[in-house]
Amino acid sequence: MQALVTGGSGFIGSHIVDELVKRNFKVKVIDNESSQVHENFYHNPQATYYKLDISDYELTKHLYENIDFVFHCAAESRIQPTILNPILSIRTNTLGTGTVLQCSREAGVKKVIYSSTSSGYGLKNIPPLSEDMPDDCLNPYSVSKVSGEKLCAMYTRLFGLKTVIFRYFNVYGPREPLKGPYAPIVGLFLRQFKSGDPLTIVPDGTQRRDFTHVDDVIKANMLAMETDHNHYGEVFNVGTGTNHSVLELANMISNNIKMIEPRLGEAYITLASTEKTKKVFGWNPSKYIAEYVKTELEKIQK
Repeated sequence: MQALVTGGSGFIGSHIVDELVKRNFKVKVIDNESSQVHENFYHNPQATYYKLDISDYELTKHLYENIDFVFHCAAESRIQPTILNPILSIRTNTLGTGTVLQCSREAGVKKVIYSSTSSGYGLKNIPPLSEDMPDDCLNPYSVSKVSGEKLCAMYTRLFGLKTVIFRYFNVYGPREPLKGPYAPIVGLFLRQFKSGDPLTIVPDGTQRRDFTHVDDVIKANMLAMETDHNHYGEVFNVGTGTNHSVLELANMISNNIKMIEPRLGEAYITLASTEKTKKVFGWNPSKYIAEYVKTELEKIQK
């Protein structure tokens, strides 16, 4: 079997690559390695890498030939940078997704599994957040990613391409981005603690997040690949169904805390309803944030 992973040198994508290699897949990766939040890009010696832009149809279309499954993880994936550069986020996340889908369609790919975001739920939906709620996009990131969802649904309805859309909730774990002020909060707090710096919190710290371990995300992707069903072109949540405030997370790590400037375009509470994902794929979360933080602190303090 052959698989292609876009963004396969980054956080989630590299874990998908490793799991596919373990399962004896022949794996190709398309990743232009342009992310500004990664200090390292990850390469599995048994996969083949192409440093290309996913939105470049002419340069990438041949890479989809004979591919069975496409895992589309490549994105401009941080909210604040996309506010600073909306055009790049639209090009990568919307045009790039359209290109991935068209190449997959032309090559006869069996399934495309799309990594999307819980930020599509925005502010107006009352948690727990379920897949039948309306979109409420607050920033260029969520607009461009949800546009990709609509393209997936359209390619399923119009062209018969089997797509699965996952909305991830605040993913953390090994290899998460650590660079700069907009790194995901779990890795950012651990980096700051390790450096002896205060943990920086956007006021007022009572925002709540459904923190989801990357291993559970990978498990969902593998189940989506393996499972046949009647829900192609639909959205599925990947979260724990529990949440913690930013202050609660900080207090698991340190009481050295500093408030910083407020940020635009961010949701206040994320909390996933996961019943649909459990029912269709037999998926359940298995890891929780408090256990992970405890383990990481023990490593730092050794």
